[in-house]
Amino acid sequence: MADAEIIAVGSEMLTSQRIDTNSLFLTDQLNALGVEVRRKLIIGDDRALLTGAIRHALRHVEIVILTGGLGPTEDDVTRDAAAAALDRQLMFNAQICAEIEERFRQRRRVMAEINKRQAYVVDGAEALPNPNGTAPGQWMEADGRVMILLPGPPGELKPLFEKECMPRLARRLPGLVIRTRFYRVTGFTESDLDALIAPVYSRYTNPVTTILASPGDIQVHLRARAATAEEADALLAEVGEPVAALLGDRLYSRDGHSLEEVVGNLLRERGATVAVAESCTGGMVGERLTAVPGSSDYFVGGVLAYSDGVKASLLGVDAELIARHTAVSEEVAMAMAEGARSRTGARFAISTTGEAGPESASGAPVGTVFVGFSAEGGAPDARRYQMPGGRDRVRGFATQAALEYLRRKMLGA
Repeated sequence: MADAEIIAVGSEMLTSQRIDTNSLFLTDQLNALGVEVRRKLIIGDDRALLTGAIRHALRHVEIVILTGGLGPTEDDVTRDAAAAALDRQLMFNAQICAEIEERFRQRRRVMAEINKRQAYVVDGAEALPNPNGTAPGQWMEADGRVMILLPGPPGELKPLFEKECMPRLARRLPGLVIRTRFYRVTGFTESDLDALIAPVYSRYTNPVTTILASPGDIQVHLRARAATAEEADALLAEVGEPVAALLGDRLYSRDGHSLEEVVGNLLRERGATVAVAESCTGGMVGERLTAVPGSSDYFVGGVLAYSDGVKASLLGVDAELIARHTAVSEEVAMAMAEGARSRTGARFAISTTGEAGPESASGAPVGTVFVGFSAEGGAPDARRYQMPGGRDRVRGFATQAALEYLRRKMLGA
């Protein structure tokens, strides 16, 4: 099995204006060959720092890929650092220089003297043709390891890697397959979930288990590497099925789909429609539902009822009910959901009302949220939550809770 490291070069990549998308493409390509990417780095235009990073990578992985820093200026240091890391010299290649000159000539331009820097190749390296730019890639081998230098612009890097590097890597690598599973869960804290499933996954190094947490949502990623897809799938099942059993009905997705996609599929399967009535979430529930392509099949609309007056006038919530229980209450949440469903004709409706902070207008503690539910032909229901964090986190948690409450109600959970 082979592992890889990707090093993106360029001080501009360390600013807030640039994002390293090349490493995502390269990771996908390498995974297709059964290669795991163990580390990704971004290093500025510093020869010494880059040289040290390359030497470190060559001690730990079999494939090292550098992107960027192959231009003609003094701050393009990738060639120099790669040569220094291998204790080799840079050699001038007259043919490459002539090809660069011809490229300029075709554009009716004269090649600047500085562009000759791009014709230098690490001693022993194979130049990789780059028909989309002036900087060729370079392929070199040392002590059973491979180092690849690629131009930074994605329009040059991607076709060069696919045409020149993938076939070379495929010939030298054993035939391995990487398969993945993506479980998504809500209703757990990250620590509680890990305590529950760690006794299963911690006994395995293959598959590798990764847990990713965001407010109200946790993803469990399993990655297996094997000689065949069947063997990889068997490894995933060996770990994944016991994990899924422990997660129970809090597991809402086995394929990485978002909660709003899962809810949408349930509605579509039932031929059902849904409406929303939102107060504290300010339209966030409706936004997530309608972010799914084709959501017009099941989402009919909603009411953003932030004030008590709008709750009464547009949703039909009794003003005396609000006065008696406050707007942040189980009773008002149910009435909001009932009003949204009856006024839109939807089969289901979901509502949110609460105190997102920083202060409370109802007297309920900040973070208190009620989610209401109404179904055609059934009694309304509601659930109280106490959400942690500041205003943004409370609203995010409340949105996730509303979608999960709708999912569980449709499933009868």
